[in-house]
Amino acid sequence: MELAYYSDYAVRLVNTEEPARGKDALTSVDAVRDLFGGNQSAARRATDADVTRFRSVRARLRSVFEAADDGDETLAVDLLNSLLLEFPVSPQISGHDFRDDDGRPLWHMHLADHPSNATAGYAAIAAMGLAFHLTEYGVDRLGLCEAAPCRNAYLDTSTNRSRRYCSDRCATRANVAAYRARKRLEADRSPSTGRAAESAQRASANGER
Repeated sequence: MELAYYSDYAVRLVNTEEPARGKDALTSVDAVRDLFGGNQSAARRATDADVTRFRSVRARLRSVFEAADDGDETLAVDLLNSLLLEFPVSPQISGHDFRDDDGRPLWHMHLADHPSNATAGYAAIAAMGLAFHLTEYGVDRLGLCEAAPCRNAYLDTSTNRSRRYCSDRCATRANVAAYRARKRLEADRSPSTGRAAESAQRASANGER
């Protein structure tokens, strides 16, 4: 498994909450287990106590994205480093899941966590994945959706660093809102422009007399 894959763990956790909408999907142990995806052995370690612990890690990961979105590169790195120190991992070479045509292992880097609980394990790989993404692609590749009130986290993988929204849905919604705003502005300007033209014409006519 490539290290870049693990950065999705951070995005997945951060986006369980929509603060501006007052929504929080992280309300049960089942919701915690769903975050692990196909890693069912890790998911089975989760207990009710992990719900609160996951929320705490979520807030810290969101702070990393917020700092990056604000352009505060040093703060984003410091916040992420604190997570890496608290939740360490051990890089290991693995090949047990994938085989080539001859049946030999396809060796790849794997992050082995040594958690005391499910939260520690998840936080370790999420922080490491996010750190890899930041150092490989730049802190400006960590963003928060500009389609208010969404503010979901995303990782910008575009070639020209142009991503501004977490999804096509939010991009479409923002574009529609911008279009309607322009139309309203044009409609507001039209009557005043017409009145100004009429006043100029009257003033010109009075001057000719």
